[in-house]
Amino acid sequence: MALVIFDYDGVLADTLDDLIRFGQEACDQLGVKHVVTKDDLSNLEVMSFATYGRACEVPEHLIDEFVKISLRLFAEKASPPAIFDGVSEVIQHFSTNHKIAIVTTNSSQNVHAFLTQHGLDSLIHAVYGVDTPGSKAQKISIARERFVQNGEAVFMIGDALSDIRAAKEAGVTSIAVTWGHQGLETLIKGKPEYVVNSPHELIGVIER
Repeated sequence: MALVIFDYDGVLADTLDDLIRFGQEACDQLGVKHVVTKDDLSNLEVMSFATYGRACEVPEHLIDEFVKISLRLFAEKASPPAIFDGVSEVIQHFSTNHKIAIVTTNSSQNVHAFLTQHGLDSLIHAVYGVDTPGSKAQKISIARERFVQNGEAVFMIGDALSDIRAAKEAGVTSIAVTWGHQGLETLIKGKPEYVVNSPHELIGVIER
């Protein structure tokens, strides 16, 4: 048995278009004259709504408001985001023998709505969102302390440089995925233990 921890945006949920659209809407509401593009996300050292806002040239005194608006827009969306092809099957596979958690800078409410929409909520043991205090590394450590016994392996699966660095800070195995918000050139700066190009490759890495 292993503890398999997933990031949410860009790993499970295909939220890129939503992030760009909602980032633009937040900027417009705040009077920030910036045209939001994928580049605002793809080069972030730390993937969070706050750093995303800074990349979008939001003044520091408006960052908290940018975060609140972005999270609210996700929560108010008529339907949760699409799930990447193959992810549902991989989670179902892992659920038979492993513990599964999600650590994300999105809200746990938004994640649970997504999981319920795609019939996966009962398979996830815990969600640690932006509403859970602490850094991403600290949340990984909380999940490990809660679920791991007898030295079982722990994997952090992410699509951002900050996911890889958080995994290393927490002392767990990092797996970078290439279908998310940041490209391979950015991801390899963090020296992940593994890089995978499709969800099904995760099974080979974790159960090798």
